[in-house]
Amino acid sequence: METVRVGIVLGTRPEIIKMSPVIRELERRGIDHFVLHTGQHYSYNMDGVFFEVLRLKQPKYNLGVGSGTHGEETGKMLIGIEKVLAEERPDIVLVEGDTNTVLAGALAATKMGIKVGHVEAGLRSGDMSMPEEVNRIVADPVSDFLFVPTETSKKNLINEGVDPRKVTVTGNTIVDAVLQNISLAEGRGIVPEIGTGGYFLATIHRQENTDAPERLKRIVEGLGLVSGELGREVLYPIHPRSKKCLNEFGIPLCPGIRAIDPVDYLTFLMLEKNAELILTDSGGVQEEACILGVPCVTIRDNTERPETLEVGANVLAGAMPSRILECAKQMLSKRRMWENPYGDGHSAARIVDVLESQTR
Repeated sequence: METVRVGIVLGTRPEIIKMSPVIRELERRGIDHFVLHTGQHYSYNMDGVFFEVLRLKQPKYNLGVGSGTHGEETGKMLIGIEKVLAEERPDIVLVEGDTNTVLAGALAATKMGIKVGHVEAGLRSGDMSMPEEVNRIVADPVSDFLFVPTETSKKNLINEGVDPRKVTVTGNTIVDAVLQNISLAEGRGIVPEIGTGGYFLATIHRQENTDAPERLKRIVEGLGLVSGELGREVLYPIHPRSKKCLNEFGIPLCPGIRAIDPVDYLTFLMLEKNAELILTDSGGVQEEACILGVPCVTIRDNTERPETLEVGANVLAGAMPSRILECAKQMLSKRRMWENPYGDGHSAARIVDVLESQTR
């Protein structure tokens, strides 16, 4: 019997990071596979270099779709992915997370009669104004294999009527990625240049935060308040989208916030590991902070990572400056003794076990 042939469709830095352990496991087992990059994150500095840094082969295909409206992006991806899948004819297409790439990859494969495996399935924020929530809710029902990180995610799917036989609790590949890549960073002796003294780390990039001028202004004020009241510099690797919005809306950064250019992933991991506190609107960063034992304040009104709240690693702050400060104080006073809810670092092996059982 021939082993299964796997197509991996990804398009953003978080997808590259979270799929990297799966790619490594496929390579380790000698399973036939290829990687298709949609180019949703399209600059070399933003994601192309990730393959080099993480010691992965460059993708076999790159559609280079670039930025655009959600419809433009998704439409271009559907056309490009369909052409590649028609040529390659994989048995299973793997997608990861909640991006437009996930939506396009799942739809293209399903319409061509190719099985879909959704890595990190079953997450729900309950907020349909989030494009990510729409992508998740559309991708999950058409997937044949739903690889969920936690029992909470499994319950979400079963409550929505998904066949439990399609669902496998694997843990989250972000644990595999953090453990593998921290070792890689430490092995290379990567030490971020941050000056002396402790610091807080901030990442703000989500559409609901950056595209609303008043909300973005309040968030910046909140970060400034945290720095001033707690006596720590807030280090802010600034996403191009955020930088553009700050400039367009005329919002200056408050004293105590130091904006730096985006850094490579291994350097960012070390920044996370050594931070006293992380303030973020990123789902992946919430997970990484939890895994690394760094207290986290999430600058959103909801989260699809409720497990981080339940174990006490994270708190929702919304966007009001006083609330952001209150949450920062609350998290700094906590002992870093929570249990990581996302698994043991062997999620990729469990995913590939399921794939390997699907022989041709």
